[in-house]
Amino acid sequence: MFPRFALNMNAFEVQNGEVTIVGETKGTGPHVVCITGWANSRDVWSGLSENLCKDHQVTTWDLRGHGESGAPPPGSYKRDEALKDISAVLDEVGRPCVLVGHSLGGYLSLAYALENPSEVSALVLIASGPGFRKAEAREEWNESVRQAAMKLDLAEGAEELSMHVDSHVIDHLDEIKAPTFLVLGERDKRFAASAAVFERYLDVKGALIIPDTGHMVHVKACDEVAETVRGFVSSLDLEGNG
Repeated sequence: MFPRFALNMNAFEVQNGEVTIVGETKGTGPHVVCITGWANSRDVWSGLSENLCKDHQVTTWDLRGHGESGAPPPGSYKRDEALKDISAVLDEVGRPCVLVGHSLGGYLSLAYALENPSEVSALVLIASGPGFRKAEAREEWNESVRQAAMKLDLAEGAEELSMHVDSHVIDHLDEIKAPTFLVLGERDKRFAASAAVFERYLDVKGALIIPDTGHMVHVKACDEVAETVRGFVSSLDLEGNG
C-alpha cells in the first residue's frame, strides 16, 4: 500500500498517496517513534535522539507540509491523513513501538493509539493536549492557530493539522490502554491542565515537570527528557529491553 524507497542506512522516504514522508532511524533496541509538534521539523528531536539512540531504535520524521516531507494542497491536512502518514512510517520502520509525541504530535499519538491499540506499546506525551469537548473552545484554539500561521513560513493549508474539528479523541481517552508517561515544562501553563485529564482517563505511570522550561521542553532539556524516556521504557516488558 505504501511503497518504500531506501536512501541510506538511516534515512527513508515513504508514500501516502501522493505525499512523500521523509524521516530517519538511528540505533538499535526498544523502538521509539517521535512525532513533532506543529510548525516544527524533525530536527527538534536531534538532541534527544542522539542520547536515546545509544540503546534504542529512534525514528524521527517530518509531518506533511513540514521539513523535508511533501506539501500537499490545502484540504489535505486532516487528522485521518496524518494518521495514515504515521501508519506509512511504521510500515517502513516496524511496529509495535513507543510513540513519543510533542504538542500536536502527542495528540496524534493518542489518536493513533485509539485507532490502532496493538501497534502502540506505550505513549510519552510531551506538552500535549487531548483536544476540546466544547465547540467554543475548539474555535478559540483554531483561531489562535490561524493567527499564528500568518506569522510563520508554512506550506499553504498546513495550519489545518493543528486545528480541532471534533472531540473524538478526548471523548474516547478511557479506551486507550497503553501505559503513558507525561512530560511538561514548568512554564508551559497552556498545557498544564491537560495533565489532570490524562491522569483521570489514561494509564499514567508517571509524570515529570522540568523547571525553567516552556513548551519546547524536549529541546531545552533534551538529555533529561531522553533519560526519562529511557527509564520509562526500561520499566516496561518490551521486546528489545535487556
